[in-house]
Amino acid sequence: MRFTSSGCMTLPTVPHERVEVGLASVLESILLVAAGPVDISLLCTTLAISRSDVDEALENLQQTLDGGIRLQVHGSEAQLVSAPENGDMVRRFLGSEKPAPLSRSALETLAVVAYRQPATRADIEAVRGVSSDRAVQTLLARNLIEERGHRQTPGRPLQYGTGFAFLEYFGLGSLADLPPLDLPEAGETAPVGIGLRVSSTGDRENP
Repeated sequence: MRFTSSGCMTLPTVPHERVEVGLASVLESILLVAAGPVDISLLCTTLAISRSDVDEALENLQQTLDGGIRLQVHGSEAQLVSAPENGDMVRRFLGSEKPAPLSRSALETLAVVAYRQPATRADIEAVRGVSSDRAVQTLLARNLIEERGHRQTPGRPLQYGTGFAFLEYFGLGSLADLPPLDLPEAGETAPVGIGLRVSSTGDRENP
């Protein structure tokens, strides 16, 4: 703390790096006590800062969390979750069962939705070449995909996208962590092994 020649008090300048670290710490605390995903706009309002500042702090937090806690960001929401490599022990502590593995058809359907979202059933079937009704229902029941409104085209078909359960299932921090994948265009044959797979240990494998 200093005083100018006119007697006015001036506060010491806080380095930008320290501000970022402090903000990331505050966000971590808020997300830790939240009951679920938190809307990023609420974080902006609570902290009285811009969306760009919150996004930057979340990115910084995501890069620094490397222990038993991970940050997931999906769309306009963020949440803290346990590290995917600790899933078996966490489930044992909670007394919950390990999710059953997805069938090949469900994984193919999920891959199309993940990379083409928002996707309709017609979009999915154009890539897979077969009916995907059962696979879509399975994924909806397991919350791996969710309805994203109607497409403004004739018939107004439902659109589907992924949510936080998808990120948790594959141990992803955000959709940006998806491995590169070129899906076939409509009418082309889907390649064998399309999509994401989960190994017997629950770890994500690239296609």
